Amino acid sequence: MRVEVEAPGGLARIGLRWKQPLPAGAMVVGDAWERTYGDLEWRGVRPERPLPWLYLAHDRATGQTSGAGVEVRGGTFAFWTVDTQGVSLWLDLRAGDSPVQLGGRRLHAATIRAVRGVERPFAVQSALTGLLCSDPLLPDTPLVGANNYYYAYGKGFDATAVLRDARTIAELVGDHQVRPFGVVDEGWGQGGAADGRIVSAGPWHRPRRPQFGEMSELADGVRAEGVRPGIWYRPLALESPPARGASTPRDDAYALDPSHPATVDQVSEDIGRFVEWGFELIKHDFSTYDAFGRWGSAMGPSITGRPWLPASESAPLRGWAPADDKLTNAEVLVRLYDTIRAAAGDAVLLGCNVVGHLAAGLTHAQRIGDDTSGLIWERTRRVGINTLAFRLAQHNRFFTVDADCVPSTLHTDWHKNRQFLDLVARSGTALFVSVDPASRTTQVDDDLSSALRLALDGGNPGGVEPLDWLHTTTPEQWRCGSDILTYDWLAEIGADPFEWAENNT
Repeated sequence: MRVEVEAPGGLARIGLRWKQPLPAGAMVVGDAWERTYGDLEWRGVRPERPLPWLYLAHDRATGQTSGAGVEVRGGTFAFWTVDTQGVSLWLDLRAGDSPVQLGGRRLHAATIRAVRGVERPFAVQSALTGLLCSDPLLPDTPLVGANNYYYAYGKGFDATAVLRDARTIAELVGDHQVRPFGVVDEGWGQGGAADGRIVSAGPWHRPRRPQFGEMSELADGVRAEGVRPGIWYRPLALESPPARGASTPRDDAYALDPSHPATVDQVSEDIGRFVEWGFELIKHDFSTYDAFGRWGSAMGPSITGRPWLPASESAPLRGWAPADDKLTNAEVLVRLYDTIRAAAGDAVLLGCNVVGHLAAGLTHAQRIGDDTSGLIWERTRRVGINTLAFRLAQHNRFFTVDADCVPSTLHTDWHKNRQFLDLVARSGTALFVSVDPASRTTQVDDDLSSALRLALDGGNPGGVEPLDWLHTTTPEQWRCGSDILTYDWLAEIGADPFEWAENNT
């Protein structure tokens, strides 16, 4: 069903309702606005619970699973609510946090698709995601490589370290005909953790620290090691207000208005520059947070909104006022992703903190979950396993999914990390590893080499499938071909709620 909208004045939201009783005891799952945060799960009915983009309901008595979703790259942010008497779809048409002004044009708000089946819930979820995207943009080869973030965290690395990591990944994959990537992650650009800034911000003309030298020479150096060069980039942040366009203070950077033409032009120029430098993979990050000032985990039913403070004459309520109020927030982001795609040419695009449902078809790969960790295993367990299980159905239907890096560090238990490594490699999804040189042993190298070569082969034929995901947020049982694999994710004492609470930053 297509939903198209015309309105003479401002319009903020539309609600659609289907009256259809839900079976008693049904379990419900949805998706996430951008990345997951260890928060996806099958649950009982909670009528007010927002389910972004799609939902599934499973009847345990009959084994039937049904659901619906909106096609990718629609003109609105859409979420569902499910209760015992029916299903509602809420379409957010705002520009910034104000009603959109459509004027005389007709907006394609959403196209709705529905599914019903008695197959395994994962098969029904896979069928639904296949219906929602008819034109995924997929890389020519499996995405495998090195990324130093989870042992360096943006600090203390330079061109020498980047080349060392490229040499390491080349050694580990050996003579495999598919070549891995070596990604220069956060920390090469302006500011960054090493300079007291929370996250690097532009301008992106050159690295601030001389230890990197010329970025084109660094890309050539990575390539000389037999590895394809990649680079991280935060498109909507500058360390000082822009000379053109509009911006909003955000932490210790200035967030650019993605609805402003000057911002779109700047992003296009940046991407083109990275391509000219010779980088073959571009990881663009932070655009959702920089646009809306919220992480996906804090959005709830509203991706953006006015502060939760009472208005007064001295402190009036103020939210994001985009330069162009004739485009919905969804349309603005789709235009941004399309600009990046056009400027990237043949480079592979990996989105992070990107609204994947709006970027599907415009990005080759998508970070589907929040950060894993080279410091605490508990974070990798909660976030990495959860997102792989509950969004694996999007793999090769929306894009190549990336559950984030597998770390090898002195701070985390390799026995746990190697299980995550094994699962990701078998799945055929993107596999990037962060290998602290100090953590390398013969056993670690052997484990990494076997997994990386399997991932470069495309994983196990047919991939993997979570089996016990109806009952846990971090499935331990997975089908791999005709085999059933059991992983042990928990520490000896079980999950550690204190470590997570104290380190969830």
